[in-house]
Amino acid sequence: MFETIKKAPVQDDQESIPFFSIGASEDNYDDVIKSEIPILALRNTVLFPGVVIPITVGRDKSIAAVNEAFDNDKFIGVVSQKELQVEKPDAEDLYEVGTVAKIIKKIKMPDGSTTAILQGRKKFVLEELMFEEPFFNGRISQITMDPVDNKLEYEAIISSIRDMAKKIIELSPQIPSEAVMMLNNIESHSFLQNFIASNLNVSVAKKQKVLELKDPLKSAETILKHMSSELNMLEIKNQIDSKVKGDIEEQQRNFYLNQQLKTIQEELGQNPQQEELEVLAAKAKKKKWPEEAAKAFSKTLDKVKRMNPQVAEYSIQMNYLELMLELPWNEYTKDNFNLKKVKTVLDKDHYGLEDVKQRILEHLAVLKLKGDMKAPILCLVGPPGVGKTSLGKSIANAIQRKFIRMSLGGLHDESEIRGHRKTYIGAMPGRIIQSVKKAGSGNPLFILDEIDKIGSDHRGDPSSALLEVLDPEQNETFYDNYLEMEYDLSKVLFIATANSLNSIQPALLDRMEIIEIGGYSTEEKVEIAKKHLIPEQKAEHGLKSGDVKLKDEVIDYIIRKYTRESGVRSLNRNIAGVMRGVAKSIAMDEKYNKNVKISDLKGMLGVEKFPKERIAEDMVPGLAIGLAWTRVGGDILYIESSLSEGKGKLILTGNLGDVMKESATTALSYIKANADKLNISKENLEKFDVHIHVPEGAIPKDGPSAGITMLTALVSAFKGKAMKKNLAMTGEITLRGKVLPVGGIKEKVLAAKRSGVDTIILCADNRRHVEEIDPRYIGGVEFIYVERMHEVLHYALGIETF
Repeated sequence: MFETIKKAPVQDDQESIPFFSIGASEDNYDDVIKSEIPILALRNTVLFPGVVIPITVGRDKSIAAVNEAFDNDKFIGVVSQKELQVEKPDAEDLYEVGTVAKIIKKIKMPDGSTTAILQGRKKFVLEELMFEEPFFNGRISQITMDPVDNKLEYEAIISSIRDMAKKIIELSPQIPSEAVMMLNNIESHSFLQNFIASNLNVSVAKKQKVLELKDPLKSAETILKHMSSELNMLEIKNQIDSKVKGDIEEQQRNFYLNQQLKTIQEELGQNPQQEELEVLAAKAKKKKWPEEAAKAFSKTLDKVKRMNPQVAEYSIQMNYLELMLELPWNEYTKDNFNLKKVKTVLDKDHYGLEDVKQRILEHLAVLKLKGDMKAPILCLVGPPGVGKTSLGKSIANAIQRKFIRMSLGGLHDESEIRGHRKTYIGAMPGRIIQSVKKAGSGNPLFILDEIDKIGSDHRGDPSSALLEVLDPEQNETFYDNYLEMEYDLSKVLFIATANSLNSIQPALLDRMEIIEIGGYSTEEKVEIAKKHLIPEQKAEHGLKSGDVKLKDEVIDYIIRKYTRESGVRSLNRNIAGVMRGVAKSIAMDEKYNKNVKISDLKGMLGVEKFPKERIAEDMVPGLAIGLAWTRVGGDILYIESSLSEGKGKLILTGNLGDVMKESATTALSYIKANADKLNISKENLEKFDVHIHVPEGAIPKDGPSAGITMLTALVSAFKGKAMKKNLAMTGEITLRGKVLPVGGIKEKVLAAKRSGVDTIILCADNRRHVEEIDPRYIGGVEFIYVERMHEVLHYALGIETF
């Protein structure tokens, strides 16, 4: 508001600037105004009755209209344009409500334009334009303001307008203080409204709406609303300006004091920066590091001594020097390669996994005899919850090395591995160097967790950056971009973990030795729960050993009815649920059964998640049971097939991957090629469409494990003969009918055992994988080893055709 009071008219077509003038109420003018008068279009403001404004006109029509009015009775109709950018407005571009103005003075300017001083008199409605050339001439009808109904309320609003206007003047430094005196001299309420409305800092459209109001009370309320918004804006702006000014003054004060302190310290012969640099130099003398690192440190230190501490690079270089001093260049912990102790620790921390622990002991034995770390990097691969990361912790504790875990899941930026160059703002060393610095030892045990979940995008390929880290022939000269020199990682014992090998880059996979960790059997899970999970959860929940007891049959029931996994993570959560229930009873002094029974589990863990064994349903023609490997372990897989009249088309459903689709196509092709031997009519093959469906369609399924299962399901459908109960199979086939071996045998066999399967058909080449499973965990399961497809059909369907 009042932001333009001190400005002069600008040289632009119909640009108008309101300025201060004590006018009168429009009701006090007794002018005789004709019904037809010249019309002047204003571009960027609205003229109100009583207000005096100077305007500079330059368009031919506008000059002609001003001259015509000035030469006659000096009255001219002033209306505003709807769009400011319109250069040549017509009738549609003008508002209908305007103000009759009297031309007080007309001045011819040297540039050919005309400046006229106008005073608003009466509001009018433009009924129609009589003609548009050489100027706008219109027929008008005057508007009379309505009387005020509620004079008390009106007086109150006018008083608020005066008070708020004074506040706005006080908060606006560009408005002269004399404006307050001007407001006090305005006695007419209507002129005060018009004057304030003319000077509001709002758009032309909003001013026009105020002009069009006939009710003085509504007009005053609208003006007060706009003034309130402007006052709020000014208050916020003043607060921001005060805060910024205060911050700048504080910075200047701190700078001044720092300069004074610096001068005083120099006079006294003291320099805090110099003392800090001398401390770093003293530490460097005691450091046992390579010659290259010593030279780089000395060079950077000399550079920092000549640098102004106020510049940004000073802190960057100081951080670099501190990093070099904190890095363990030739500082190593002493290994304890007492392999008997290592075996004891591994057996204590992890039940089962005998093959894995044996392989780890062999690896450590080679390191002990050889004396260096140039050995393949171990990669522990297995489902979640089988103890991959905790194995690394156990190894570190056993050989007394510092332990570092670095999660690679979702890592996309290559600089997370190699670091940022110091030229970047916020540059840091890579996480490899940071972790080694944090460990304080040059030979820690470094777990690279979830190495199969590394991403890759425009910021680089972290898995490629890891090639140098994990290559024993290269990692002694690992280069970090922030460190800007080589660092020896050859003494670090790297152990990677992964859930699957499929997504690991082949070049990276080539640098690691794979150790597969399969799932646990139910018997193993019971022992793990008794030896590890239950004692840990008791401690976690503040329970004593005698507060709760879980018998083997209760633990077994939890495993079978509440979990379905290869690891023990879900089992651990369920045991925690039991402990919470016990802790609640103890805390609330409730009676409870210390020896938890199976009947108590529903109240603690809820209803059973897997109430029935999935294998218990009856077998029908077209149904076969396979075995599958998933990221959480093995599982049984139903494959359903049905025939319907058609043209021999193959239909596949169930969210199958490419490999399973190819297996289905191969199985159907094998049947067509061997229809005579299988006693299947070729007419049926051409007459019926074949539909293969794998239930639980929301779950993606893929892998080379379902070939013989699909073939068995199809033959069962065509022959109308159901497969034997409690029988499952896994294996891939060729068009020649040969059965191929598949992976994940331990997980699949344990899943079949959990589901109640008593007979499993496998490829003969998978016999060695079954022999690696502890016989105690697969007791009661019969294994049938086959090499050709006709053997599968013989055992599964009882077909004797080959």
